[in-house]
Amino acid sequence: MNKILFILIGLFSITIYAQEDTSTALNIGVSDELTQGFPSEVGLDSTYIYQKVDSIMTHGIEKEAFPGAQLLVAKNSKIIFHEAYGFHTYDSIQPVALNDIYDLASVTKVTAALPALMKLHGEGKLDLDKPFSTYWKPWQKKADKKELTVREVLAHQAGLTPYIIFLNEIIKKNGKLKKRWVSIQPSSKYNGHAYENLYISNRFKKKIYREINKSTVSEEKKYKYSGLTFLLYPQIVENLTGMEYSKYLRTNFYDPLGNSTMGFNPKEKGFPNKIVPTEADTIFRHTLTRDWVHDENAALMGGISGNAGLFATAEDLARLMQMYLNYGVYKGKRYLEEATIKEFIRVQYPENENRRGLGFDKPLLDNADQELKDAYPAPQASAESFGHSGFTGTFIWADPKNGMVFIFLSNRVNPTRDHRNIYRLNIRTALNSVFYEAEHTKLY
Repeated sequence: MNKILFILIGLFSITIYAQEDTSTALNIGVSDELTQGFPSEVGLDSTYIYQKVDSIMTHGIEKEAFPGAQLLVAKNSKIIFHEAYGFHTYDSIQPVALNDIYDLASVTKVTAALPALMKLHGEGKLDLDKPFSTYWKPWQKKADKKELTVREVLAHQAGLTPYIIFLNEIIKKNGKLKKRWVSIQPSSKYNGHAYENLYISNRFKKKIYREINKSTVSEEKKYKYSGLTFLLYPQIVENLTGMEYSKYLRTNFYDPLGNSTMGFNPKEKGFPNKIVPTEADTIFRHTLTRDWVHDENAALMGGISGNAGLFATAEDLARLMQMYLNYGVYKGKRYLEEATIKEFIRVQYPENENRRGLGFDKPLLDNADQELKDAYPAPQASAESFGHSGFTGTFIWADPKNGMVFIFLSNRVNPTRDHRNIYRLNIRTALNSVFYEAEHTKLY
């Protein structure tokens, strides 16, 4: 359905809506499954939404915040907006399509590692207030780490080192790759597939673990974002379940949700969908990064990690986020315990000026008082809302109070990660705000 027809139908629906008893219309039971709908069905102004979103997206492309992007928004379990803008790259050859697959970057943290951890917590296999070293034995010998709790680590309250660039370990001073770590041919000793014709030594994963184990910890316990432990969670999940990490996710979440494109190393799956490229890499891969994970640390883990590496379409992401929004249920099937999700999306250490939940990002503590340019996410987002952003330009957010799921996908790192106008222009927050404002501008 083209955009003009969509708007006309939306305006017609608003007219009908205006003649209804709104107190009755808004009390219809909300399904726990995503269906297609129109903005007017949930009390939003279609014309306002399209005008504002088109303007923001067009401005973002003109200012090279990204070559292209797409936005999906669901409210009250209805997908009321899903549009694509621009192209895969600035050569304007391949238009963005609604079923394109994106590199999710750090959104992986809350769509791969976190659902596994939440399930294990709900089953009593992961205690948030036990030392992390209970589940990662090497830390039992580290004086600065052995008492850090799982809760502190997941809330970024543990003082862990933010990031380690493991790529430095495999590149010589002359820029060539070290053969003891990287091979152009797969073998029994090199089976971590990092990119086309790039295979990582099986021993390198242990090197990553050793470096994380040796990393420093701040004595002062305050909010300090660190993604390091997300490189450990795949092994922790395997230790606790006896099942390979990616298979555990497919079996317990992705397959039953119908998320056929959600997973790692999509190049190996043969999807008909286009996979949106990311950065033109001049250091490691020496080509446009396409079909394989952009994040170098995840690549050196063989593409399967907890910090990055997951790929998906917007609709696959929306189903998972709707399940979270439903506190663990989708299409009548319970995936996670309600109490578990409510605990993980709760701000854990507000007294330390830490806005984070457990793994999930949360609004700024004073977000409602901020102007749009300073807010994160939209200032109208409720304190109960949660989500995460990704380095490649991805952003997902759910607001239980407003029944909204917000999915923004882009490849802002194309052609280079120096493109930062997506942040300077505050595009994702501005788009998020549109769907709150549209409720106040609806016609009666």
